[in-house]
Amino acid sequence: MGMTLTPIGPVTNPLPSRMPRREPYLRIEWIDEITAAKGYLVVDKLVRGMATGGTRMRAGCTASEVADLARGMTNKTVAFDLPVGGAKGGIDFDPKDPRAKGVLTRFCDAMRPYLDNHWVTAEDLGVSQQSIDEVFAGLGMRQSFHAAIERSATPAATAERVAAGLNASAPGGLLGDVIGGYGVAQAALAAARVRDWTLGETEIAVQGVGTMGGAAAYYLHEAGAKVVALADATGTLYDPSGLEVPALLESRNRFGEIDRGIVGPGVQVLEREAVLGLSCDVLIPAAVSYALTLDNCEDVRASIVVEAANAATTPDAELSLAARGVAVLPDFIANAGAVAWAWWLLLGDVGEDYRDSFGRLAAVMRSKVTSLLTEWNPAEGPVRWAAEVDTRVDAGESLVIP
Repeated sequence: MGMTLTPIGPVTNPLPSRMPRREPYLRIEWIDEITAAKGYLVVDKLVRGMATGGTRMRAGCTASEVADLARGMTNKTVAFDLPVGGAKGGIDFDPKDPRAKGVLTRFCDAMRPYLDNHWVTAEDLGVSQQSIDEVFAGLGMRQSFHAAIERSATPAATAERVAAGLNASAPGGLLGDVIGGYGVAQAALAAARVRDWTLGETEIAVQGVGTMGGAAAYYLHEAGAKVVALADATGTLYDPSGLEVPALLESRNRFGEIDRGIVGPGVQVLEREAVLGLSCDVLIPAAVSYALTLDNCEDVRASIVVEAANAATTPDAELSLAARGVAVLPDFIANAGAVAWAWWLLLGDVGEDYRDSFGRLAAVMRSKVTSLLTEWNPAEGPVRWAAEVDTRVDAGESLVIP
């Protein structure tokens, strides 16, 4: 396998920002000797010797994309007062390819010095938590939170506590799988309250029904909102009277695709990208980065966009939407529930009772979104600018895990 520490070039699609730009702490490019797949690790910032961020796999994943995502992770950790910096892993490979697990295993093996000591990773687009945990176990590491767990005075006990939390039952699935989507749902619900919308009449469209988008749609439906559209890789399902979300999600295959055989006669089956332009109050892009671009953002008819996917909106699209008065809740707020919860779990602030985790995350998300949207002035730029945090200050002492 090959690995270089040479620069991988400037970020070509930086998120709009008014903060001073800075270079990431570390950028690595890796090439798989067997498949020629390329992988990237970007550590945007180390805080107390640690950085956190998932590992994604998709055909076409780029170095600049991973750098954008790593910077977003730093924003999340600061916005949610987590004692770590931000990082991200990415592999340019089709996750449906039967060789994908081998590629992921070799990538993680190559990144072992960072996974042992500095980088806590987890699931992301194209990589499930179960699959990455299996890879870690096969490499002799306890779990994908390995670097943090090994800092504990009692690693075995900490690993057991983390596993109990990740695998705890919650409405809608395992707590570790659904907590991120629950946070997105809470962000959307908070936005609806700020706008004083009647919940049962609030129409929501969700692009992507994987771990994040599926859970967000489930909890919004359970809260009483009207989920009018769900889009997966094969198309968009649309019903202005509201979809039967739980049944549709239950029919998904292992690639997150809904079984069209159970779709009712009143549901319209549209093109995949149609979800972005449907009439609704809230649009939740939860599939891929850069889903909303300058070329398609004029199609958006929602008044609020909640970024469940990382970097779901390109900078020029975000500026264009703000000029139209469309609020884009940025990813480092809206979808930060998963990373915030993971570190609450690692630090012992929450455990395996989902009610504690849901209660804490709902309260934090409600407070942040309400404050942002109440004070936001579209004439001053995107919501992202109002939400930005200063990521330049490091905490010096080493992180201690109880």
